[in-house]
Amino acid sequence: MSFFHQELAIDLGTANTVIFKDDKVVLDEPSIIAVETKTEKLVAIGGQAQLIEDHTPPRIYTVRPLMNGVIADYDAAEKMLTGFIRKAIGRRGRFKPSLKVVIGIPGGGTPVDMRSIRDSSEHAGAHDVHLIYEPMASAMGIGIDVTAPNGNMIVDIGGGTTEIAVISLGGIVESSSIHIAGNEITTDIIDYLGQQDNISIGRTTAEQIKFAVGAVLPELPQEEEPDDFFVEGKNLVTAHPTRAAISCRDIACCIDKTISKIEGEIIKVLQRTPPELYSNIVKNGIWLAGGGSLLRGIAQRFTDKVNIQFRVA
Repeated sequence: MSFFHQELAIDLGTANTVIFKDDKVVLDEPSIIAVETKTEKLVAIGGQAQLIEDHTPPRIYTVRPLMNGVIADYDAAEKMLTGFIRKAIGRRGRFKPSLKVVIGIPGGGTPVDMRSIRDSSEHAGAHDVHLIYEPMASAMGIGIDVTAPNGNMIVDIGGGTTEIAVISLGGIVESSSIHIAGNEITTDIIDYLGQQDNISIGRTTAEQIKFAVGAVLPELPQEEEPDDFFVEGKNLVTAHPTRAAISCRDIACCIDKTISKIEGEIIKVLQRTPPELYSNIVKNGIWLAGGGSLLRGIAQRFTDKVNIQFRVA
């Protein structure tokens, strides 16, 4: 690679977009932009746009171009990709280096979805675009030899989708892509606080709660149990300021149904897996990837449910 020819790997996620260059993360920002209402001019992108989300005046609105892992707003996605690529390659002036890009796509993506991702990337400045399924990219990132005649299972819990795949001989043998993932968990937290404590909060605050005390087991080892998170918001009844303490037990309770749906889908994929590959998976264990795999206790809960060892990549 040189200044005149650059290569990027892009994880185009519903919640966050991550760009790799020279085997290093050069960009990790929320997949969101802020746009002027009248002129459609780009105001902010990524982290700066997220800071003003839910705080925008009528003249500015925010857009999340991706939904369930695929492009929902073509124009917004092109603006976002253009901005992120410029940040990643450090382009200055009118110079445009030859740019090769590899982009991860969800396993359930349709040909139309793939075409929109490819077109957006090319309009954003990429000259050579390659698409790879996200479970396959996760397996390669973990260090699994995906070309070997050996079955491995990946569960990638992202923002918009959970990708479950059995990989062998360089291909995906069995897979499932469901729209139950991090966004659903965030919504569960918002609904729980509204019903339990009559507190109204936004998605940004719910994300902070998820990172601070997110867990899937009501009882964690003492050394892993985080301190309670104190949240302040508007009382839904009186409109007065309200403050409440949220523990990891509360989060484990409110997201239990969502996690159970993911468990159920994992079992369905295992039921469809050929016997020889199934025995490989029992021996090798199942790998967890994506932001959802960072929930405290998730590997232990899945292991107890499926009776196969789960590991966080």
